[in-house]
This record gives sequence, C-alpha cells and structure tokens, in this order.
Amino acid sequence: MRFLAFAAACLIASPAAAEILVIHAGHLLSDPARAVAGPSTITVADGRITAIDAGLTPPPAGARLIDLSSKTVLPGLIDTHVHLSGDPGSDYRDEAVNSDEYATLVGARNARITALAGFTTVRDLGSPPLVGFALRRATAEGAIPGPRIVSSGPAISTIGGHGDVSGFRPEVVAVLGANNTCTGPEQCAARVREFSRAGADLIKITATGGVLSQQARGLGQHFTDAEMKAIVDTAHGLGLKVAAHAHSARGIEAAARAGVDSIEHGTFADAKAIQAMKTGGATLVPTLMAFTGIRERLGKGVYTPAVEAKVRETLSEVGKAARAARAAGVPVVFGTDAAVFEHGRNAQEFGLLVDQAGMSPAEAIASATTGAARLLGMDNEIGRIAPGYSADIIAVSGDPLRDVHALERVDFVMVRGRTIQ
Repeated sequence: MRFLAFAAACLIASPAAAEILVIHAGHLLSDPARAVAGPSTITVADGRITAIDAGLTPPPAGARLIDLSSKTVLPGLIDTHVHLSGDPGSDYRDEAVNSDEYATLVGARNARITALAGFTTVRDLGSPPLVGFALRRATAEGAIPGPRIVSSGPAISTIGGHGDVSGFRPEVVAVLGANNTCTGPEQCAARVREFSRAGADLIKITATGGVLSQQARGLGQHFTDAEMKAIVDTAHGLGLKVAAHAHSARGIEAAARAGVDSIEHGTFADAKAIQAMKTGGATLVPTLMAFTGIRERLGKGVYTPAVEAKVRETLSEVGKAARAARAAGVPVVFGTDAAVFEHGRNAQEFGLLVDQAGMSPAEAIASATTGAARLLGMDNEIGRIAPGYSADIIAVSGDPLRDVHALERVDFVMVRGRTIQ
C-alpha cells in the first residue's frame, strides 16, 4: 500500500505535457538578412520554436492558436545597454535615501515596460549590488513579466571616478560605497573575481569619466592601461566579457587595446580609437537615445552645474562616432542607456541609427537582433526566429523594413514562450 501511495504521489507531481502554441504570422521577418516571408506558421513548445511552415496551417488538436495573421512577426529585440532599476531625472541624492529593495521594485516595473516595448532580452549594465541578479532570476522563472536579463551588477570604477559614489560627505560615501572601486592591476583583478563570484554575467568598467556622475574630472581616461588589461584578462579567463563605458578618444583607444568586448557610448572616438577597436575586435554600442534624454532635461534644473558642463561637451558630437565606426567596419550594436530617458522608449533608437549612423532599416534591426545576440554570445539562442531558438517573438503593424518607426508600436510580445501583457 505504501508503494502504491508513493507511486500515486509521483504521478500527481509529474509535470503536465508542455502546451503547444501555434502562431499565424501574416508576414515573417525571421532574420533581417533574409527576405520577408509571406503567411507562415510558427510552432512553439516548452518555450522554444519547434517548427516554421509556409502558409497558415491549422493547429493540431489541443494546441492554442495565436492569430497574428494581420501583423509582421519578427524576433524579439535586444537592448544591450539598460539600467532597469533607474529612472530619468532623479536627484543624485536619492542614492542616500532609496533602498536596494525599492530599486528592485522599480526594476520590476521597468522590466515589464521594456518587454511590452518589444525588447525580449536586455543587458543591464550597472545596478545596485544584487538588484540586477534578483531581477534576472525573477524574469527567468516567470515570477514577474519582463525580458531575459544579462546583468553586470555594479560597474567597476576608479576611486572618485564615474561609477563611484560622489557628491556626499566622506562618512556618507563610506556607507553608500558598493565595494566596486579598485586601484592597481592586482586589486582590479580581485574585483573581477569578486563580481564573478557574486553572479555577474559580464563585467562593466568605467574606462573614462561620465556625463551624469557628480565627479567633475572631465571625460578622459580613468583606469590606467595596466589596470584595464588586468580586468580584461581576468574576466576573459573566467569566461566573462567586458563592456567599457568610454567617452574620450584616448580612453576608448586604451580600452580597445586592453581587449574589451564593447565600447559603450564612444562619443569622441577618432580615427585612432576606431582603428584600435577594429584591431581588437571591439563592438560599439553608441546609446544615441541617452543623449535624447539628456537634451530633453538640459537647462531645466535637473542636472547640477558640474553635470551640465559635461553635457554641453557631448551634444554636438552625438552620432559622429557611430557613423565613422560603421564606415570603418567596426560592428555597431543596438543599446540605449535606458533610465537616462524613460523606459519603454527604447525603440526610438532605431530612427537615430538610421538618421545619425547611416544605417538602413534592415541594418538597424539586425543591430538589435543578430548583431546584439552575437555581442552577448547568445547567437545560437536568440536574435532569430528559427527551430531550436528561444520563443522570443514580437509583432507589429506595417513593414519595419520600410518604416523602422513601426517598431515603436509593438502589438504582441512573447518571451521564452510566455506572452507578456
């Protein structure tokens, strides 16, 4: 009897068969490098695409039909530079008031907003300790609606540099510090190992000064060449990529020589910096929307004088580096710096990539699908609609290859086979 009871309990606990989802697509853009297909049927089981068939084939018995036959269906979009737990225009002093728990709740709200905007994967580059990791787990498990999250945790910074706590009394700085600064190659290597142990998917460093931090030390190189080399070598040895926030030409060049995988912003990149990126195999993530968000708040009392001075240095340069890097053959990948502007506006970056970086709509879409997936090292998992890939799928009205602004109005979103509402 005990055996029968045990067997019955096991049967009850056994997972139900995976639901079969059948999606009818009016037009299918499975890969921006391929022509748009006509009416197509996509089959999804257990969060993965299992088949793609021409025409609108009837679903098998027991399957659930999702009718997108009036829409253009394409892979879920990827934003490689966001800050889910932040919002634009907040006072820097909130850092001393708001808890990490509150930041997690803000991040949960913004994760849903971001997914509804069509972004099914994001790279969260800078959040309070463990916040990004908590959001990553919650969206992966379906506890909250949101995109797949690749998280760096806090950025690694120099003492007093961009990414360090500044603008407060010394005793407040001591309390607020995230233990994310380092000096010298040995200590910087140790920080990488600590972040790896904490659960970072990649390492972010602030190779140069930054626009929106309270430090008034300009936008030049902050880490030494030796420190950056130690960070990159240690990270790569642990299987982690390195994203480098960098504005100044020489800081970009030094980070590229050190072997970073991506340059974030790259505002003042000149020919030498771009050549170093090309030689080192670095990708540029230009975050053009960040400057839109900044421009919208300039002169309105949002930024301190130290920040406004740095803002005015950058605005005339926006887009120049992206166009030059693309012309030189450096990969340019979609990333927005969401949190500098309102989450959910991410897709406005597409129009900027077309207008400022000179991309075609197809190239801009590729930068947020296949190109972004390649940068993340996930090009066998996301970025395409293909059998075996994660069921990260969106749908829009109209033809985004003719009007890339169509991606600013997303009608349907699926992440890992889950519909986001």
